[in-house]
Formats: sequence, C-alpha cells, structure tokens
Amino acid sequence: MPTPILQFGTSRFLQAHADLFISEALERGEALGKVTVVQTTGSAERARRLKALAAPDGFPVVIRGLKDGTEINREQRVTSVAKTLSTGTDWSEVEQVFDQALVVISNTGDTGYHVDADDVSGSVPTSFPGKLLALLYARFQRGGGPLTILPCELVSRNGEVLKRITLKLQADRYPNSSFRPWLEENVIWANTLVDRIVSEPIEPAGAIAEPYALWAIEKQPGLVLPCTHASVLAVDDLTPYEKLKLHILNLGHTVLADFWMKEGRRSDETVREILADTFVAERLTQIYLEEVVPGFAAKDLGEQAEAYVAATMERFNNPFLDHKISDIANHHAEKVIRRIVDFKEWTPTVSMPELSAIAGIQ
Repeated sequence: MPTPILQFGTSRFLQAHADLFISEALERGEALGKVTVVQTTGSAERARRLKALAAPDGFPVVIRGLKDGTEINREQRVTSVAKTLSTGTDWSEVEQVFDQALVVISNTGDTGYHVDADDVSGSVPTSFPGKLLALLYARFQRGGGPLTILPCELVSRNGEVLKRITLKLQADRYPNSSFRPWLEENVIWANTLVDRIVSEPIEPAGAIAEPYALWAIEKQPGLVLPCTHASVLAVDDLTPYEKLKLHILNLGHTVLADFWMKEGRRSDETVREILADTFVAERLTQIYLEEVVPGFAAKDLGEQAEAYVAATMERFNNPFLDHKISDIANHHAEKVIRRIVDFKEWTPTVSMPELSAIAGIQ
C-alpha cells in the first residue's frame, strides 16, 4: 500500500517529532496516512534501526520533563511508520514511493545539504540534494502531481536554501526546458522551524524527549501538511519563531556558558545544576526580563517573548535532562555574535548592559 508521507532520515529527532505527531494524529483520523522512512546513508547501525522503526507494535518515545509546573514521565508507542527503505539497496522502490507521495520530510544532519564533486560518480547520487533532484526528475517524467517538501534541517529559511541548491544542480544535470517550470510550479519548498530537545536514543529505535515541541511551517499556496496536531503550526511568517528560539532559548544557553567559563565552574556542570545556584538563576532571569523581553516588545512581540521565556526556564530545569554546559560552550565566540550581538542590532533602541558586557561591546 502506498504511503502519502515519505521521510528522509532516521534520526531520533524525527522519531520524537514528526513521526510521533503523525502517529498521534492517525489515532484521531487527522493525518494524511502513514510514513515510509528512507535511510540515506549506508550506516550499519542505522540499517538495524530501520527494521525496528517499522515493527508492527511501533517503537517507544519517552516524554520526560516539566509542563506547566507538572512533572511528566510517560512512554508512548509510535506506529506511524509503515515501512522502511534504503537508497543504497532499494532505489527503485524509493522511486515508486516518491512518485505517489504528497509530502516529503527530511532531517539529514548538519551537512545534509553539502554536495561533493563526486556526487554522481555512482548510480545513485551521494548527497541528499542530488538524490532529491533525481527522484523529482523521475516523478516529472512520469507525469507526477504536486508535492510539498518539509525540510527539518536546522538551517534558516531551509526550504528556500534547499530549493536554491536543487535548482542549481538541475541546471547542470537535467537541463530539460520543461523540467524547471515543473519544479517551480508543482513543488512546494516550505520553510520550517523545529524546536524540541531529544536528549537520548533508545536502541534499536526510539527516543527520549522533553514535553515542549514545536513544528512551525510557513504558509504558501498549495502547502499540504502531514497532519493536524497541536504542535504543528502553519504560520504567516516564520521570522518571529526563529527569533524567539535564537534570542531566548539559544541566547540563554550562551549566557549560561559565559557565566560558566568566566567563573571557572565545575567542568561537568549541567544547565539544571548551574541554575540551582540562586545567583545565576536570578541573573539570567533579570537579563530575560530587563533586556530580552523589552527587545521583543520593541518589535511588538512582548507577550510571545514572556511566554517563551517561561517555557524556556522550565525546559532548562528539566529534572531528567543532563545538558552539559561544556557542550554548549563549543564555538562560544560565534554563538555570541549570532545570539547576542545580532539581537542587539535587531533592537538597537533597547538598553542591554548585561548582554553588551557579555558580548564585549558598548
């Protein structure tokens, strides 16, 4: 039986995010249908995961953390995955499923959009954009209909970026005069933002995740969503959601990393442990309330920022999550620029003495 949703990537994030949402929606009759998961690498570990993802009784996702002050610790079975394939061994079947899909979801990692010079040295392109383009061309040749692509990679304006890369490859590899207009008219390249901490895998398939979850998808004509779910939002503009995540959640992590480094704190200290220090917690809260929220208020996003700050502090204090500050502190200087300096430049009229001191600017 064909599945209307095709997913590239077997990550624990997708298991506890898109796959879980679709599974819950299927129980209510509010999803397009089940999912075919496609492995895009030849990893033996992930091949083992493939089999477990499509087990008849599903795979476990454990939700652990705080939600509105209440401690949550529950296990759910995800049964949305109908079958699994590999681009390395099942390419012709991947083509068949792709031809009939209505929605394509991807989460291919930090280097998922990279294309090497030897991308087409074999029968199947090695890169994800190369594979996607080859499948789109096969669909075009068979007279395929409209398709929505929902990339979940952590890339700003990810749909636009993936479209640009794919169209550049198309000009070189498939310079068919009618293929490019088909790509422009029949493929919806959606910009999306995902927000959920998925802290641990469960072997061979499954994951442990926090209660908070968001999948924001920017609206455009022809967009098809995989399901109806409280955590899946179709929004007019993705920018506020990107800014809230970057300049509250991510900024808060960078502020804590700065305290941790400058104070020479314990090397294995976690986010939850550093916030158990009353002085640190009060200082971070003060920065949020006196500098960050006013910055968002200047952009008419004050109420949204207050709510996201409250959710963020609850996420930071998750009693089940051991998020080491040392991991957050990696590439600290670059993060200060993206998360703090860029925020100040976005809201230049708001006084931010503490954040300015951390960034080393006036």
